[in-house]
Amino acid sequence: MQCYYALYLQSYDRWSCMKNIRNFCIIAHIDHGKSTLADRLLDFTGTVSEREKQDQLLDNMDLERERGITIKSHAIQMEYTHEGETYILNLIDTPGHVDFSYEVSRSIAACEGALLIVDAAQSIQAQTISNLYLALENDLEIIPVLNKIDLPSANPEEVTDDIVDLLGCAPEDVIPASAKTGMGIQEILTAIIQRVPSPKGNPEAPLQALIFDSVYNPFRGVETYFRVINGSIKKGQKIQFIATQKTYYADEIGTLKLNQESKKEISAGDVGYLITGIKEAKEVKVGDTITNPENPTREAIDGFEEVKPMVFAGIYPVDTEEYEELRSSMEKLQLNDASLVFFPESSAALGFGFRCGFLGMLHLEIIQERLEREFNMTVITTVPNVSYQAFTKKNPDEVLWVNNPSDLPDPSGLDRVEEPYIKASIITKAEFVGNVMSLCIEKRGQITNQTYLTPERVELSFDMPLAEIVFDFYDRLKTVSKGYASFDYSPLGMRPSKLVKVDILLNANQVDALSALVHADNAYTIGKKMCEKLRELIPRQQFDIPIQAAIGAKIISRETIKALRKDVTAKCYGGDITRKRKLLEKQKKGKKKMRQVGNVEIPQQAFMAVLKLND
Repeated sequence: MQCYYALYLQSYDRWSCMKNIRNFCIIAHIDHGKSTLADRLLDFTGTVSEREKQDQLLDNMDLERERGITIKSHAIQMEYTHEGETYILNLIDTPGHVDFSYEVSRSIAACEGALLIVDAAQSIQAQTISNLYLALENDLEIIPVLNKIDLPSANPEEVTDDIVDLLGCAPEDVIPASAKTGMGIQEILTAIIQRVPSPKGNPEAPLQALIFDSVYNPFRGVETYFRVINGSIKKGQKIQFIATQKTYYADEIGTLKLNQESKKEISAGDVGYLITGIKEAKEVKVGDTITNPENPTREAIDGFEEVKPMVFAGIYPVDTEEYEELRSSMEKLQLNDASLVFFPESSAALGFGFRCGFLGMLHLEIIQERLEREFNMTVITTVPNVSYQAFTKKNPDEVLWVNNPSDLPDPSGLDRVEEPYIKASIITKAEFVGNVMSLCIEKRGQITNQTYLTPERVELSFDMPLAEIVFDFYDRLKTVSKGYASFDYSPLGMRPSKLVKVDILLNANQVDALSALVHADNAYTIGKKMCEKLRELIPRQQFDIPIQAAIGAKIISRETIKALRKDVTAKCYGGDITRKRKLLEKQKKGKKKMRQVGNVEIPQQAFMAVLKLND
């Protein structure tokens, strides 16, 4: 009888614990104060001690602190007592930049509520709207927070009206706050407890847990971060990953406080970490389901939608012997950043490397930087491009994916090429509409909608080719709008386009890593600019180096790097002119021979030169 009573108490305890759990994330546009607000929440709940306090506490990468942006989602557990009851608050701080929207979607999948942060000085921006729609699709309870109301440039009444129009909520539902001074933090915590629903799930059902992130620890192997949907997971029990069908033992489980805190059991509704001693990064997949092989769940949880890379680039080791080391580093990095996609490829100029898919140019830059800092890998990155579809005259219905310009079939047998288009949403001040329109039309954009959100702020919608925005578009948009434009985009699908492949020939040898697929109307301009840029970047040799841009067999532009001159006739003092002529002829033959066998060294910045063609 005592045994049954103990089991009943244990079961009741699990259900009552679930009632006091709140899982929520913070979503906002970049630089609206997410990380600072997370710092204040940690301070107010006593999760961090005075000694541990620092700005951007959850941004634990040097790169995040240097750039002042959040790159990775960060989960942390807080405890807060409200009206005599203790609540467990699981917070996930998310990135704001459009290139890291996949991190946001994974965080949202593990939550029931979201704090929507809006800057009182900047108002609603493009990424705010994008992240909000993502949260609403997942049926999250939205708590709007008006941040930075202490700024002299803040306009709280007008921005509150904007939030009310966007969400359809009451003005009193918007919580005024200042993450810097700590104003409004108590009201935010009260709103989380009262408005965010407790997790749904059955603690007595078979184990069903969703993997929403993972990280590689060189000493302990793969650390998996999960959210328990049903059932519970105990330390030492046997567990199984449904995607790989592999079984392991839960060597250690625990909750994600500032430092990992080990526990004996984690039940439905809670978030935690799992260490099983896995050393192979590819054995853990983000979005997979963890279950108990002895009492398995009947269905896997719907993970996240497959990531769709927007930009492709080749990453090669500087030393070809480091190829396997680079593969291992990228697998470990992929574990921590599931939006990175890569597969092996080879280049005549650079040897063996990987073709990598990224969500945008900032994502590419961050991955390259992380490879160098975290794994000590020196790499060469080729000219980025997007993914195209080619159709041949022989098989007009067969789709050939072109991720690399060298994959493009012979132009004579080509029926058509389709390129990816995006729906671009730009929010800017009314005075910059003309500048923004000119930039988008220059980038082959077609305006589809123009909406005045307020008399001063306009939302512009364009259909644009993705290839036109992956390089310098974002920087130029900030320049023409004096920093007042925000930008967000979503894929629209493939559309036919008049594309040609521009090859770069260096000393009559084609450099496949510098080839680019461009629109026929821009081919001559881009070819000319690339030749001029390479002439500046490639060091002079003892022979002339011709740099040519070609479409097929047709040369469209040429520049020449002049040879380093040596005065061979300096030793001839007077005498017959034939002596000098003989020496010059001998030098001429030597230069010709040198040019035939000479190897031109291409510096790393030459591969990225195409990105700065408008500088």
